[in-house]
Amino acid sequence: MNLLKTGYAKVNINPRLDTPIYGYFVPRYAKGFLDDLEAAALALSCGGKTILVMTVDHGGIIAEYIAEYCRAIEKATGVAKEDIMISASHTHTGPYIVPDDMFDLNEQDIALITEYKKFLGERLVDVAKLALADMRPTKMGYIVGWAPERVAYIRRYKMKDGSTMTCPPINDPNIDHPIGELDQRVNVLRFDREGTESVVFVNYGLHVDTIGGELISSDWAGWLRRTVEKALDGTKCMVFAGAQGDVGSTHVNPEGGDMNDTEISFDNEMKSPGKARFVGRALAGTVLQVYDKVHYVDVDKVNVLHRVAMIPSNMPKAEDLPLARQYKEWHEAGRDDKIPYEAMELTTVVAEALRMCRLENGPEFFERDIIGVQIGNVVMVGIPGEPFTDVGVAIKKAEGWSMIMPCALTNGNEGYYPMQSAYDEGGYESRSSNYKAGVAEKFIEEGKALLDALRNA
Repeated sequence: MNLLKTGYAKVNINPRLDTPIYGYFVPRYAKGFLDDLEAAALALSCGGKTILVMTVDHGGIIAEYIAEYCRAIEKATGVAKEDIMISASHTHTGPYIVPDDMFDLNEQDIALITEYKKFLGERLVDVAKLALADMRPTKMGYIVGWAPERVAYIRRYKMKDGSTMTCPPINDPNIDHPIGELDQRVNVLRFDREGTESVVFVNYGLHVDTIGGELISSDWAGWLRRTVEKALDGTKCMVFAGAQGDVGSTHVNPEGGDMNDTEISFDNEMKSPGKARFVGRALAGTVLQVYDKVHYVDVDKVNVLHRVAMIPSNMPKAEDLPLARQYKEWHEAGRDDKIPYEAMELTTVVAEALRMCRLENGPEFFERDIIGVQIGNVVMVGIPGEPFTDVGVAIKKAEGWSMIMPCALTNGNEGYYPMQSAYDEGGYESRSSNYKAGVAEKFIEEGKALLDALRNA
């Protein structure tokens, strides 16, 4: 018997002009808008249990702030804070929400960031209340589509000289081959709501970072949503980033029309509003191909479980700290020109130096919370950071579920989770990660254990 009810809402979350922009190791400030940032919520109720699943156009919200927001939502709505899942898109053209060590911030910057943090929390309460007021009987269906070519690429490469690079220069003759394989599956979850619009979840593993610059934008995730909603009258769309830590949109050996409406950024990647439009439209095409062929199933249960993973910290060696401190000092003074690297290699050594300085005195371990959201025999696995593709692939192999949706940057933005092999090979993600080698494998282990517990609950 189908017992599912859902309610949907979305709100605008645009920041003020001049708010610092999240995403790179160089200062940027909001100078205008390409399109709106939004937060959306789907409330799900079944068998006396109510949960909230939310998406936010943001680079990533740290777990401490997520907990604060969930407490506020619980107080305003009565939905238990443990039963709230908040997933960030990871757009790199959205506002900062927490001062960090990526670049030096002045008092005005911090004031604007603090203001936006409060504003976002208020809007998340608003959208939760609106969704809960909109509950309707709902029929759910699921299907897995396939992403088209030219949308995503593994962004870590083995070079012919034996080194490893994240985002090497376009057409670099030293490029040998990408390290890893894409997961081109696109999870599509459809909710047909009685007497009103349907809602579709789209889950795919790809960095939401195809624009750059200083104009606020939801990037390709926004283009995907808008294209689906325009093509499917009476349908709303929510996008969840999949396991994307090692996946970007740059083809390092472009051919044909690959460079149409795009430019090469300071970090060797293809970025432009045109690139975001292409990726969003292409993935919307996948959704349109499968939307009418979802497999409808009865939902007689929704549930949420959490599991905490204990992860060793990637603390620096004492002999590496002097150079790390020097690089940090130069970077914060705006003198990256004194650091003997450029483009993505410069970003890598700066990120590594900041990680070393940040973890000089520990902690020795981190606690990282994984959330599982069950909707009938479909499950969403929320990971608080950026797992590599292979983490998502491994978790999807867990038995007993009709569809598993790994969701990155969910209930936390706590850094990269690279595979063991990435620590052996090098590259931006492993060198900047707060965690020792083995972190990805730990998330796979804990994620599967969570799914087993949820299935048997």
